[in-house]
Amino acid sequence: MSVEHIQNSVKDVIAYLNENPQDALSNDPPITAVMEDGLRCRATDEDGNTIVTDMPQAIGGGGSAPSPGWLSRAALATCDATRIALHAAQSGVTLDTLEVTTDSVSDDRGLLGLDKSVRAGPLSLRTRVTIGAAGVDQKILREIVDFAVAHSPVADGCRRETPSKVEVRIA
Repeated sequence: MSVEHIQNSVKDVIAYLNENPQDALSNDPPITAVMEDGLRCRATDEDGNTIVTDMPQAIGGGGSAPSPGWLSRAALATCDATRIALHAAQSGVTLDTLEVTTDSVSDDRGLLGLDKSVRAGPLSLRTRVTIGAAGVDQKILREIVDFAVAHSPVADGCRRETPSKVEVRIA
C-alpha cells in the first residue's frame, strides 16, 4: 500500500469518527480457544481466523507451535510496527526501514504458582525499533515512534491494568 492510500484511509476514518463519535466504541470480536491435544490449543474467531499454540516440551507440551507468551510478544511487536507505519503515513513519511523487536523477562515460578510474590506474566518488556526514511530528520522519526507506541493498543494493554473478569461455566 502506498503512503497516500494509508494517509487517505486514516483521514477518512478520523473524519468519520469526529462526525460520529458514538461509533468509536466497539466490542472486539470474541476469540475461542479449545484444547486439542495435551497443551496444544487452537484459537478461532467468528470469521475463521485461527492460530495454534503449544507449550515447550520441557513443561509437557509438544513444542509444535509458538507458546501463548511468544504470540503475546509477536502481537506487541506487530501492533507497534503497524501503528508506527500508520503514523508515519499520516505524517506523509515514506519509511525505508521499519523493524520492531520485543522481548521480555519472565520468571517461571509465577506461571507455575510456586511463589505468590512472582507475577505469572512478564516481569518486564522491551521494545526495540529500527526506523529509517531517506531525507527525514532523526527527530521526526523519533517523534513518529514515540507517538505511535503511546497509541498502540497492544502496548497500552501491556502497560496498564485493564479491568477484567473471568466467567466460569461448568460443562
